Amino acid sequence: MDGLNTVLPYGLRKVHALRTLTTESTAVFIPFRAQEIMHPGGIYYGQNVISKNMIIANRKQLLNGNSFILGVSGSGKSFTAKREIVNQMLASDDDIILIDPEREYSALVDALGGETIHISATSSNHINAMDMNRQYGDGANPIILKSEFVLSLCEQLIGGYQLGAKEKSLIDRCTASVYRKYLQSNYKGRPPTLQDFRAELLKQSEPEAQDIALAIELFTSGGLNTFAKPTNVNVHNRLICYDILDLGKQLLPIGMLVVLDSILNRITQNRAKGKNTFIIIDEIYLLFQHEYSANFLFTLWKRVRKYGAFCTGITQNVDDLLQSHTARTMLANSEFIVMLNQASTDRKELAELLNISELQLSYITNVDAGNGLMKVGDSLVPFTDKFPRHTKLYRLMTTKPGE
Repeated sequence: MDGLNTVLPYGLRKVHALRTLTTESTAVFIPFRAQEIMHPGGIYYGQNVISKNMIIANRKQLLNGNSFILGVSGSGKSFTAKREIVNQMLASDDDIILIDPEREYSALVDALGGETIHISATSSNHINAMDMNRQYGDGANPIILKSEFVLSLCEQLIGGYQLGAKEKSLIDRCTASVYRKYLQSNYKGRPPTLQDFRAELLKQSEPEAQDIALAIELFTSGGLNTFAKPTNVNVHNRLICYDILDLGKQLLPIGMLVVLDSILNRITQNRAKGKNTFIIIDEIYLLFQHEYSANFLFTLWKRVRKYGAFCTGITQNVDDLLQSHTARTMLANSEFIVMLNQASTDRKELAELLNISELQLSYITNVDAGNGLMKVGDSLVPFTDKFPRHTKLYRLMTTKPGE
């Protein structure tokens, strides 16, 4: 009661204790001055610049857990992603899958006991494009979904042009045929490969089937057949990194489709086990350069929430990314966005898309690495993240030359 009488505005002081507060400390007690992010069961993402409190966020509690990390080169994008990987690995039993086009994550993945899968035309590592598990069809017939994927793959292999109705019917027929034995054996034994698919095409009497078989020969029995053989890598590790640096121009569009489909296989398996999956795609703009991988990714972005999965896209080419209607929609529908230092053109685009005020824009203008603005649901919070430099983790995570 004495305390209440002291704070009420009629000039009576019943409590005689005095305490000095600096302006910064006083600001913490003003409720409309700072937004706080403190989710139960979350992980550390940095320190709130205004209140100096920790930012503890849990992407599983948001409407969708999809995320983007945006910033110019050297602003700390990869470091932010690696920070989240380490925290998720140590604080949960969730699976983490990476697509790494710049070979920046291998050292950290190896140190955490993960599996790095190098994919190229000359690599001894193979991922079977036709791999499929029982949960693949999301409760429906998995062959229907796989047939769509094989159709996209064939269009990409043939040169990126639309196939006619005859070719589509042939591909659908052959896809169903090569999986028949595998389905009858209750998903046991060896799944079919693209080589089996081509052999099935050659059995068909229609001349169009022979044309498709000839067109995909290079990628099935020719020199670029890395996705036409049985999978020979461990795709069941908790932490997997797909290293696609050495995929050439010819194999990149196909490689991206196969890797994304392989990830979809893993997500559906984890859903059946009740496990969450985090997918992190570095330099995501590379996927938007190819129509089929962009569309596949867009579908993945919309569907993964119900699978208990969370996608993260990392890019510095925000302006280029926003030229794509698909990417713009994905960004607008992502509830968790980390914005580090931005180029001037990117700032304007982001301010318009995410409704960022002039004052908030100052937190992503000419700031040091590891500083920026974080969108968590409806909240926009300026953050800073200072990581101790004289540590083994820092050496594993940094990409600065000389460090």
